[in-house]
Amino acid sequence: MNEATEVPDAAVAQLDHPDMGLFGRPLFQDPSARALSRVGVVDVGSNSVRLVVFDGAARSPAYFYNEKIMCALGAGLSESGKLNPQGRVRALSALRRFQHLAQGMGLPELTVVATAAVRDASDGPEFREEVLRETGLRIWVIDGEEEARLSAQGVLLGWPGSYGLVCDIGGSSMELAEISGGRVGRRVSSSLGPLKLQEIKGGKAARRVHIKETMQQLQETMGPQRDRLFLVGGSWRAIARIDMHRRNYPLHVLHEYRMTARSVSATVKFIQKADLEELRAACGISSARMSLVPLATEVLSRLVKTFGPKDIAISSYGIREGMLYEQMPQRLRDRDPLIESCRFAEAKDARMPGFGKLLYAFIHPIFRSVPDARRRLIKAACLLHDVSWRAHPDYRAETCFDNATRANLGGLKHSERVFLGLALLHRYSNKRQGTRFEELYDLIDEKTQLDAEILGKAMRFGSMLWMTQDAERGTLRWFPKKKVLHLRLTPDMVPLFGEVAEARLMSLASSLGAEVEIKKIRGKAQRSI
Repeated sequence: MNEATEVPDAAVAQLDHPDMGLFGRPLFQDPSARALSRVGVVDVGSNSVRLVVFDGAARSPAYFYNEKIMCALGAGLSESGKLNPQGRVRALSALRRFQHLAQGMGLPELTVVATAAVRDASDGPEFREEVLRETGLRIWVIDGEEEARLSAQGVLLGWPGSYGLVCDIGGSSMELAEISGGRVGRRVSSSLGPLKLQEIKGGKAARRVHIKETMQQLQETMGPQRDRLFLVGGSWRAIARIDMHRRNYPLHVLHEYRMTARSVSATVKFIQKADLEELRAACGISSARMSLVPLATEVLSRLVKTFGPKDIAISSYGIREGMLYEQMPQRLRDRDPLIESCRFAEAKDARMPGFGKLLYAFIHPIFRSVPDARRRLIKAACLLHDVSWRAHPDYRAETCFDNATRANLGGLKHSERVFLGLALLHRYSNKRQGTRFEELYDLIDEKTQLDAEILGKAMRFGSMLWMTQDAERGTLRWFPKKKVLHLRLTPDMVPLFGEVAEARLMSLASSLGAEVEIKKIRGKAQRSI
């Protein structure tokens, strides 16, 4: 069989199967998923009370509404045994507001969970009764292990099939959970939250002893955990923002941001030497959160030393996303969140929903040998290739890049965001120089930048060939050793292959370093260029 065989491989064969492959039947219109199309959850934590309303494709939901109130319910709990009185007032006011917002949005009943502070306080039941009486909201108090499980499920919402150790830090507690093969394993809760650490007598030396002893106990329970460490929680995200600031990292997206043990150590030292108010302002961190960061760094340093993870990833998904994941049927959980989100975007915003699948089939021969990780990005790009058509033509390419790199998309590393963004930029532009995003390009190497350019130009050419479903389609064939790109034009396609389409084909060939052969079938002469 030659290098450009027309026999469809598994990736193309799956295109027409209703339930197989990344182009299988989307589930966002399925009744089980539509029930999750707009879900409101409230997390009553030790430090903050937050409402999140999810919307869109349930497997990769957008944040329709997201509001947080810093209440510090757990402040002083260790000494008084009760919730912070001022925090109670603020939390009740926040919950009253959230209930009115939910009614205005036409949401079904809000799901409200409370964690360590309400769980441990002697007046926790009284607070729950007050909230029910004043707002009609029923608060479900979960124990530490359940909190760990839900946080781990939130990570699984963004990283299906991931494995490693999830660490969720709140105000009064810190939870650990192991994940593997899409399942949550062992889990444990501790009192290593910053609000609790504030109340330890004896200063930093006493805290150091307490943190070390507690972490050793956690290690005994969890066993060796040398894989990826997923960090969940506001204090961890604040430290990640500071790490970005220290490194002058160009892409300010916290989800999937990566750190190493060495970078954690460097950032801890950076925080210790910094003026915290200046650092807070530079990184956009609230005063209430910044006051807890030094304590959180003490925990993180010991956590990394104790478990020695191979790498560290920040997760913006946690307990609230875990609550959504809890309601999903397994067949929805098994879907790729990136592809489901892109399918939803195409159905909602593209001029010709469904053309992304045809575009992928047309350009696939150029990318026949790419690994699966790259193949899913190519499919995502084809689905998104037309969703920004409403943007002004002068800014459409940059809009595509901005959307891809900064959108709330699950299952994407930062380097993959840049690849996808560059591909979509080149869907509308032959060049990438001169944009305000050039500093982001360096997050991928030059070879990967070229691959993204080729993908973008392939989509740019293929998008010229809109045809009816029953039309006879032409084909591309790519001979990488001979550096020949062959286009076979059917009679239905010939009228579409005008000057602009030909210019786009030649631009694609230039990026491939290829010669072009064009064949018009049914007796018409072959023409080579």
